[in-house]
Amino acid sequence: MKKNVAVVGATGIAGQQFLVALRNHPWFEVKALAASERSAGKSYAEAIRDPKTGARRWWCQEEPPQEALPLPVYEASSLNLNGIDLVFSAVESEPARELEPLYAKTTPVVSTASAHRYEQDVPIFIPGVNLDHIRLIDVQKKNRGWKGFIATQPNCTTIGLAITLKPLFDTFGLKKILMTSMQGVSGAGRSPGVVALDMLDNIIPFISGEEEKVEKETHKILGALGEGAIRPANFLVSATCTRAAVLEGHTEAVWASMTNPCSVEDAHAAMIEFGKEFISLGLPSSPRHMIILHDDPFRPQPRLDRDAEDGMATSVGRLRKDGALENAVKYMLVSHNTKMGAAKGAVLMAEYLLQKGYL
Repeated sequence: MKKNVAVVGATGIAGQQFLVALRNHPWFEVKALAASERSAGKSYAEAIRDPKTGARRWWCQEEPPQEALPLPVYEASSLNLNGIDLVFSAVESEPARELEPLYAKTTPVVSTASAHRYEQDVPIFIPGVNLDHIRLIDVQKKNRGWKGFIATQPNCTTIGLAITLKPLFDTFGLKKILMTSMQGVSGAGRSPGVVALDMLDNIIPFISGEEEKVEKETHKILGALGEGAIRPANFLVSATCTRAAVLEGHTEAVWASMTNPCSVEDAHAAMIEFGKEFISLGLPSSPRHMIILHDDPFRPQPRLDRDAEDGMATSVGRLRKDGALENAVKYMLVSHNTKMGAAKGAVLMAEYLLQKGYL
């Protein structure tokens, strides 16, 4: 029997991505939708239509799931969770700060918002990377007296970086990471600063709060779970995050200095082998490879590689020795920011939580 799920923030871009990721899902069925007061009381089909022009406010390339269109949209703060097994939260950070603990008192919450990521007992969870952090959920439920919990998806820029660093960290140790991103405009939603005249023929050299998120989240994701908390990983991370004129896909240039000797061949082998145990679980949204390595020096490219394994694999290329940092390699990666880095990655997390008995 499928688990009944609610999508909160269903009319926004992230919520729409959840509906696409959950279409015909073998384990989950969307039973409830919630959004702001403006959309409450309408059917979903009505809520994504401009009442004045009739224009459809649907931002995914895929069509809206037909089964979602007749569903009523509820006001998020008064959503009735009776019969709901899981909430997918796709709201902005400010409303998430209030709404997610309200839901988690009774029901598990899987969130793409940053509101609770940095709290001591809330995991930033990437299936296949920090599987042991799932035990932090038990600590959270005990600390807060909740029947449910909050588990968070990392920032879309962090996820590809953390996936590629994990095999290097486990095998050789890390001392220093430098990263420069060239991020797809879809990562900003409909935010100011990414309108056509800003982005055309341009790179925006600043994304507010992004560099701090990457640095903080990488340390937590690759940290060690101790007594009731995660001890952050002890290496330096320095990030420069920019917005490029690309629709989807985050490209990152990474320099990794390691504690122990590591040749290019060693790094290549570690990345190729990474994630096989997790992939063998056969979760519905799982990629067949966590990392795909290219030997063509002109790969990866967002247009060619963001959709690898339906956007769930991280593509790596130009893996080579670095002469500026001690005992270091450097490489390029492409990660799909609206699939593995957002809703579909969160659905994969929920699949793992269900398999491990947390739903």
